[in-house]
Amino acid sequence: QVQLVESGGGSVQSGGSLRLSCAASGHTGRRYCMGWFRQAPGKEREGVAEIDADSRTFYAHSLNGRFAISQDNAKNTLFLHMDSLKPEDTGAYYCAVDFSNGGLCAGNWWLLVDFPYRGQGTQVTVSS
Repeated sequence: QVQLVESGGGSVQSGGSLRLSCAASGHTGRRYCMGWFRQAPGKEREGVAEIDADSRTFYAHSLNGRFAISQDNAKNTLFLHMDSLKPEDTGAYYCAVDFSNGGLCAGNWWLLVDFPYRGQGTQVTVSS
């Protein structure tokens, strides 16, 4: 059974940094696309970044290079390093994984937000 557990959220001031982690289990040997999406109160889910088993990455253009997704395959952990945080980055951040499409990511955010496996989320709050 696939399980995803996020951690690393917290409260920071504008301009600060955070690194989110997502511990994954139950997907060993399967090709995948993993990613992060977020949801602010009263807003729709928004795709942030994706990475596949070959470490190809995709980012939402609105981030302007402030975030970086990476993975430690030995530890089955996904990361999201966030720099220059802004109040509009506030929200719950979720990691998610999909095994269809041959494990290829395509930056199709409307798919990422509906990936079949996701964690419980970790809260990020950025104050001005």
